[in-house]
Formats: sequence, structure tokens, C-alpha cells
Amino acid sequence: MAAGLALGLVLGLIANVAADGAGWVAWVTTYVTGPIGQVFLRLLFMLVIPLLFAALVTGVAEMGDIAALRRVGIRTLVYTLLLSTISVVIALVIVNLVRPGDGVDPALAQAMLDQARSGAAAIVNTSRETPSGLDSLIAMIPSNVVTAMAENDILAVMVFALIFGIGLVLVQTPRTETLQQAIEGLLDVAMTLIGLVIRMAPVAVACFMFNLAALFGVDLLVRLGVYVATVIGALAAQMLLVYPLLVWLMSGRTPLSFFRDVQEAMVMAFSTASSNATLPTALRVAETTLRLPRQIARFVLTIGATANQNGTAMFEGVTVIFLAQFFGVELGLEQQLTVMLICILGGIGTAGVPAGSLPVVAIILAMVGVPPEAIGIVLGVDRLLDMCRTTLNVTGDLAIATMVAGQAADRPR
Repeated sequence: MAAGLALGLVLGLIANVAADGAGWVAWVTTYVTGPIGQVFLRLLFMLVIPLLFAALVTGVAEMGDIAALRRVGIRTLVYTLLLSTISVVIALVIVNLVRPGDGVDPALAQAMLDQARSGAAAIVNTSRETPSGLDSLIAMIPSNVVTAMAENDILAVMVFALIFGIGLVLVQTPRTETLQQAIEGLLDVAMTLIGLVIRMAPVAVACFMFNLAALFGVDLLVRLGVYVATVIGALAAQMLLVYPLLVWLMSGRTPLSFFRDVQEAMVMAFSTASSNATLPTALRVAETTLRLPRQIARFVLTIGATANQNGTAMFEGVTVIFLAQFFGVELGLEQQLTVMLICILGGIGTAGVPAGSLPVVAIILAMVGVPPEAIGIVLGVDRLLDMCRTTLNVTGDLAIATMVAGQAADRPR
């Protein structure tokens, strides 16, 4: 996958320079590399719902009793909140030190906004349809789980799977044991099929990177450079400082061994920009490479794919504050903390798919007095940042699973 990523990037940059605006590049990305990448993602998404449901149900059921489930659940919640809090502090410090949106000519800002309106229209419309507050909390509980699956409502499916798994723990009879074995069989089938799909990952990754580089060229790396550097700097601080330190303190695993073991999941997350699409790889890495207890790995990673979104929260917060600075809307510390808190809560319901966090950003922009269409200004570089924040999200899930497993191993028996 790493080779495919490098090959696609190099070939894309060559195509961008050689084509010099020629139409054949758009034809190739539209009819060749684009469809290949989409087929790969659709095959993964096709299997995500059965995989997520079966993995979470079996993960909960294999806890054996409510006490064990409570211990793992509390540890997962505590570590998630700890990492989220640290990510908020890092994002606020860096965005206020760098201030990437300062010094923009108001006329230029308005011109860029006018240009961005058309590209952001669909995202703004989606943000208006997105439930918020109490409605979003109620929407977590599906009135019809089949409808939730059909609409790809991952959070609602997770809540149902969690409740279903608890039911299997409470009702332990021969028939429920048979049911649990059937669900484990579903998980085995889903993992096997996903293993077959993953074999085309190097080709799909090369296509993803070719599309990016061929269409945007070197400009992809320099457009909105200070903003991009600010987001990536915040993500890197969390990735290279916070995760290794906490994993080492909580589990005794050295940072070098941790990153070596999870590199496959990191590459998959970076290339697909989707936590859901990376979930099968993350589960396999956790069980076979990190050698974590499978019930802990399945429980933490399936929940973390939607609920633990450090990278998404950092991206959303930095983007909102950057655009506020860009348009001269000064936010006080209390307002910034409120923005970051909303980003953490919003990240819990964010779809684990490419660009899934953009509607949340549009909602928050409207709340702080910035035109929500301003999200269109950062669309050109969002794919790159989406790849980076998804990598942080997935690595954070694996870090929490490692920490929870390390603490469970240390628990007196």
C-alpha cells in the first residue's frame, strides 16, 4: 500500500506537469482511476455494517459478565475523554500561536467566499438537515434497525449492537449460545471477504493518490499553506507526543514497537480517509500484530471508529477558528472552548467516511457568525487533511485499545 501511495503520487505529479491543462487527465481520473477507487471503497462499505454489528456484539458478549463489560467500558470512556481533552488544548494553543487566518484583505476574503459558494452548497444543505442537540441524542437510538442499516446510520447500528450484546450477556442459554456462534460465523465471513477486497488496496491507493496529484499538482501542497501546516502540526503533536507517551505509561509498550505494529492500519487510514473502511484492517492488526484480547479489540475499535474522533475534532476546531480569523470574527477563549467542545461532541456522530466532518464545520461556522459557505475555501485541501486526521483517529483507536488491554492485564485476578 505504501508503494502504491508513492507510485500514484509520483505518476500524478508527472501527469499534472506533462498535461498542462489537457483534457485527458480529467478523462483518466473520471473514467479509470476514479471508478477503481470508488469500487474499492464501495466493496468495503458494503461489508462494514455486518462487520461492525457482528464485531461489537461478539466483543460485548465475550466479556462474559456485566462487571467485565463495565470495567472495559469505563476505561474506554476515560481514555477517550483524556485524549479528547488533550487534543483540544493542543489545537487551541497552536491555532492561537500561529493565527493562520490573520492579515487577509477583506475584499479578497469576500471574493474567495463568492467563489466558494457553489462548491460548498451541497455541504451547507447537508448541515441544515443534520440533527443537533437533543434531536441528535434521540436519533442515536434507532426506531427501526433495518432502516438504520439501510441508511448507513453507523451510530444507531452501534447502539443496537451494544444493547444486543448486553442482552446476550444477560440471557445465557443454549439457544443464545447458538445465536452467538452464528453471529461469530457472520464475523468470520465478513472478515474473510474483506481480506479478499484488501488485496486490491495497493491498486486503489495508487488511484486515489494519482487523482489528487494529477488534478491539483504541487498546488495541493502549497495552497492555503499556513492553514494546512497548522492543522497538520496539531495532528502531529497528538500523534507523535501524546499517543506514544500514554501507550508507554498505560501498557508498557514502547512507542517504536507500537507504531511498527500499527503501520498497516495507518497506511490504510491515510489512503482511504475513512475510519469505517479501515476498521477491518484495524481489527486484524489489533488481534494479530498487537496481540490484544479479541473481545477488548472488537469492543474498543468498533466503538472508536465512530466515537473516538480526536483528529476530526482538532481539524474542525482549527478550521472554524481559522475561518473566523479569515473573516475578521474574533472569538474569545470561552467561545473557542465552546467551539472545541462542540467539535468533540459532533465528532461522535460524524460519519466515518471521506469528508464526513464538513457538514459539522458548516453548522459551527453559522453558530459563530461566519458564513457557512466559507467551508468552500478549504475544500481544495480537505482531502489531504482528511487523510491525515483519519490516520490520527484510527491510531487513537488502536492506542486506546492497547491502553485498555494493558490495564486489564495488570488487574489483580
